[in-house]
Amino acid sequence: MLLRTFGWSFAVTALGLVAAIFYGGWAAFGVVAILSILEISLSFDNAVVNAGILKKMNAFWQKIFLTIGILIAVFGMRLVFPVVIVAVSASLGPIEAVDLALTDKNRYQELVTDAHPSIAAFGGMFLLMIFLDFIFEDRDIKWLGWLERPLAKLGKVDMLSVCIALIVLLISAITFGAHAHQHGGTHADKAETVLLSGIAGLITYLVVGGLSGFFEDKLEEEEEREHEAEEAAERAGKPKSAVKLAGKAAFFMFLYLEVLDASFSFDGVIGAFAITNDIVLMALGIGAMYVRSLTVYLVREGTLDDYVYLEHGAHYAIGALAIVLLVTIQYEINEFITGMIGVVLIGASFWSSVRRNKRLAAVEGESRTEKAEAASTA
Repeated sequence: MLLRTFGWSFAVTALGLVAAIFYGGWAAFGVVAILSILEISLSFDNAVVNAGILKKMNAFWQKIFLTIGILIAVFGMRLVFPVVIVAVSASLGPIEAVDLALTDKNRYQELVTDAHPSIAAFGGMFLLMIFLDFIFEDRDIKWLGWLERPLAKLGKVDMLSVCIALIVLLISAITFGAHAHQHGGTHADKAETVLLSGIAGLITYLVVGGLSGFFEDKLEEEEEREHEAEEAAERAGKPKSAVKLAGKAAFFMFLYLEVLDASFSFDGVIGAFAITNDIVLMALGIGAMYVRSLTVYLVREGTLDDYVYLEHGAHYAIGALAIVLLVTIQYEINEFITGMIGVVLIGASFWSSVRRNKRLAAVEGESRTEKAEAASTA
């Protein structure tokens, strides 16, 4: 199971490291290895959240996520995305931006740094909405009950998460955005850029998440009708018709997963520039492969069902990452700190899950003992 799930990750990593040696020698090999480790450490929370969504899909869409999805993550976020943001921010054509990335790496890095406030605002708002929608939902299982119970009650207010997100964005634009690390432009211009980018992130979440939720609800309704039709057909001895809506539902859930994954990758892309400004080496640093393999592993092993607080810890890590991204509009935060926040929160939720399982096992053991004693005395 382990080799089947992570086999492609091992193979592609080996090819990437060999390609790095041919491209830039052992120095390039070291850079690619560090980039891969960096992305894995920053994205474990991504895998946990992805698993919560991916478990609703069948094996076919899980395979799509590991194949087509990885092309989007690696080549889209690591290669195309940095070039696109440079082209847009510097008013360059795509070919000019690629030429700049290959021939004038220092200028290329400077342009990407200038685009960071927009990237951070977009990604920060998208991730913040994921976190807010999670904590405002009333769930049967609660990790931090003292916090999650009152928040679940507040969550009954319509559009509360959107209102809070807009307030956070407005404050971020006025404070961090006005003093963003950009060359040129007034404080008002910088704040406006952050505000517009954050609104774009919010709209993206609402549109993609809304479509995903809509088709998921439709799929559940269709499955109920299909189940009833199947029972009726079985009684009448007739074949049942296939559910065609499943493809649309899975597609929009896949689309939501890709946007979510891209938002998680923002900090990894920016963090990569602290190590190298070579887009070829950035594309070869494919820790995203392991994130996807880990996602599928969590789904197939049922880890989220066994360790029920993992999803909570991951969403708290998302909230922390969203705030970190917004703060980095003005201030620099070391990528190690960003990664450790997620590791600590997920580690704490895992440990809480283990303790919960032990308590339940102890209670179940006592119950069995009492039943056995009662049976023996009877």
